[in-house]
Amino acid sequence: MAADGESSSSSFGLMERRGIPAAVFVEDVRAYLADSGLEVNSALAFLQERLQQYRVVEMKLLAQQRDLQAKIPDIEKCLDIVAALQAKKAAREALIADFEVSEGIYSRARIEDTDSVCLWLGANVMLEYSFDEATSLLQKNLENAKASLEVLVGDLQFLRDQVTISQVMTARIYNWDVHQRRLRQASVPQES
Repeated sequence: MAADGESSSSSFGLMERRGIPAAVFVEDVRAYLADSGLEVNSALAFLQERLQQYRVVEMKLLAQQRDLQAKIPDIEKCLDIVAALQAKKAAREALIADFEVSEGIYSRARIEDTDSVCLWLGANVMLEYSFDEATSLLQKNLENAKASLEVLVGDLQFLRDQVTISQVMTARIYNWDVHQRRLRQASVPQES
């Protein structure tokens, strides 16, 4: 059942996916507590801590997902612009473009007979590329972003499954403890 990005983790044969540890589902709570050497409160505390860790990882992954979902349309828009520039050059037409100079201030430019575009790479770096190089780079970036998004979606699904398993295990251990306390109370003779 190991998917891409999953590997063996501990002596219990647990699985993990890209550093996210798998939760353990246990059928026999009594055997689990005995084997692990944990008391009920310690086991519950461990599961609560693990749930908190899962929540932190989930927030990080969701932020990465939002970033990628915003980045993909930007890359596609850049590809469209490069294609429009190429089409205008092939038709020997000038391109009239409105661009933002600063927030809320726009200017109009007439772009004639150009063989290159400048791409903003980030970190205050902009490079000039030919149309073919720009298209190739943008296509590669788009493919990488889509692949990264697909991996993130898989990671989030795996994480949600682990949260569910941990919540179920917390409830099972708590309910088992309540049941054991009731059995102990029922076995103690009550004074009349």
